[in-house]
Amino acid sequence: MKFKYSARAENGVLIKGEIEAGSDSIAADLLKQKRLIPIGINKRSELLDLSYWSMKVGRVSSQDVTAFTRQLATMITAGLPITDALNLLKIQSGRNMSVVVAGILSDVQGGVSLSESLSKFPRVFSRVYVALIKAGESAGVVETVLMRLADNLEKQREFRGKVVGAMIYPAIVVVGMIVVTVMTVLLVVPKLTSLYADFNADLPIPTKILIAISQFSVSYWWLILFGLFGLVIGVGRYLKTAGGREKYDSLIYKIPVWGTLVREVMLVELTRTLALLVGAGVSVVDALDIVADAVGNVVVEKDVKKISRQVEKGFPVSISFSESQSFPLIVGQMMAVGEETGKMDDVLMRVSHYFEMESEQKVKALTTAIEPLIIMVLAGGVGFLMYAVIMPIYTITNKI
Repeated sequence: MKFKYSARAENGVLIKGEIEAGSDSIAADLLKQKRLIPIGINKRSELLDLSYWSMKVGRVSSQDVTAFTRQLATMITAGLPITDALNLLKIQSGRNMSVVVAGILSDVQGGVSLSESLSKFPRVFSRVYVALIKAGESAGVVETVLMRLADNLEKQREFRGKVVGAMIYPAIVVVGMIVVTVMTVLLVVPKLTSLYADFNADLPIPTKILIAISQFSVSYWWLILFGLFGLVIGVGRYLKTAGGREKYDSLIYKIPVWGTLVREVMLVELTRTLALLVGAGVSVVDALDIVADAVGNVVVEKDVKKISRQVEKGFPVSISFSESQSFPLIVGQMMAVGEETGKMDDVLMRVSHYFEMESEQKVKALTTAIEPLIIMVLAGGVGFLMYAVIMPIYTITNKI
């Protein structure tokens, strides 16, 4: 944190300025080391402290955070002081991450703990990340926690990459199909319409439908854009409401195949994060509260917080999870094993691995099922366009 100070030099000159320190007493000691006599020391506004660095921070990727975590863990494990490690990382990191590391370094040099400094960058370091570092500081095993965090972040990126990568091909095909259809309707069909009119061609029903769609799109394109824009804005605002978000989060799990996949991806993240927190020494109640805020689904968040309250009252965590509708029975059963053996973090990590394997298989099954469906839809769309465009031309050619 920053302190404003006024002090006198040895020659009696009054000096005013700011200094980074963990407390006002540390600030006074730092001033004395500079051969200054402190007169007044006041804590700078916390709002200004938080905004000074965070305002300068651009977008930091998950890859940057993973690299920072891995390198910091390696340097500390090798015996390098944390300030020296942060100074090296500030030089080595990219522009945006360098600003973040500079802010952390400034705080740590002033006596602020690493976890407290990280918490000033919530867009870069999640609440889970900060909680794990704080637990590591309490137990004196920051380097171990950093190593586990780095491993987890790498697994997380790899897993998400597999899921997203598997969906790229279908997405590209669908987008390409939409672009071709729009260009045909707006550019090709209007030119062919005048050709059909010149030859007074007898048009089949598919061609009439295509021409009607084309004429409406060309004449009222602004209305279509306005409608789409309004729909996006309306849905976006509805999803920002408590009821809208809860409705969406509830419905997404009910979509056949896709809903199951989304649920299992959530379970992978939740159980893995819970395993890390419990393994780092965070109490189960605190770990559940942290996970609830990070889960990204309102329905599951409410259930996890309910479980947390039950555990706080003395209920076994395994029974609380078994009674929740948001989690499959295997989660509660495996947690019961963890309670009996005293290896809850190890059991949770195994559960996470199980759901990761399940979700990867579902991704493969989903893409395998989607590809033939996309080909059929694509073939049907292309066939319709070809029939609607070529048949009148064929009729005109026969008349000639």
